[in-house]
Amino acid sequence: MNDVAITRSEGLLTIRLARTQKKNALTAAMYEAMLDAFETAAHDPEIGAIVLRGDDGMFTAGNDIADFIAAAQAPGEMAAMRFVEALAMVETPLVAAIDGVAVGIGATLMLHCDLVYASPDARFRMPFVDLGLVPEAGSSLLLPQRVGMARASEILLLGEAFDAAEAHRLGLVNAVVPAEKLYAHAQERAAALAQKPRGALNATRRLLRGDRGDLRAQMHLETEAFAKALQSGEAQKAFMAFMTRSKV
Repeated sequence: MNDVAITRSEGLLTIRLARTQKKNALTAAMYEAMLDAFETAAHDPEIGAIVLRGDDGMFTAGNDIADFIAAAQAPGEMAAMRFVEALAMVETPLVAAIDGVAVGIGATLMLHCDLVYASPDARFRMPFVDLGLVPEAGSSLLLPQRVGMARASEILLLGEAFDAAEAHRLGLVNAVVPAEKLYAHAQERAAALAQKPRGALNATRRLLRGDRGDLRAQMHLETEAFAKALQSGEAQKAFMAFMTRSKV
């Protein structure tokens, strides 16, 4: 689809978010396209790594709010929930290149990538509480593990933005790279992964991640809480306020 461009080259599968006129806000169709890309990578032995990126100085503003409003009628069927479940279990190495805003899933997906590179203009935010929602993608478990409970509480409860330098200091990104070099750098690092002995690389990834049971259990709890929150008056009020601001 036009909003997600999937390309293959020299052992890499690149997923480029291309709905820049809407700040790459993710729709159900975009999630489906990315899920298909994950499936392609899983069944093609020629693909050694996946690159996730945006375009034109934009990563993603998170889930499209209009989709959230529609999904409130049947939250259990949300493509977004299937996407985060698949993201957490992808066996192919994942490399992210983040320029501009990375909101919601745009920020939490970092926790599932093997390598993350950001431009100095990258800005991260996890505003779930502000939207009357709860964290997703296992972030309520993985973020405290990565940055400590105190900082994770600030990020998830206050929902305030932080920049690329802070993300690097916290260990959420591997390096801050000039914007004009960002995508080429991410492709080069992904190519380096793709050229490694495949069995040893995949075994090492599994060892680094450990038992996925706790993560699956936490994501199940998040999904239940998210579905409940999505139908709450708090969330509906927050969504309508957002849509009103967007039309101004």
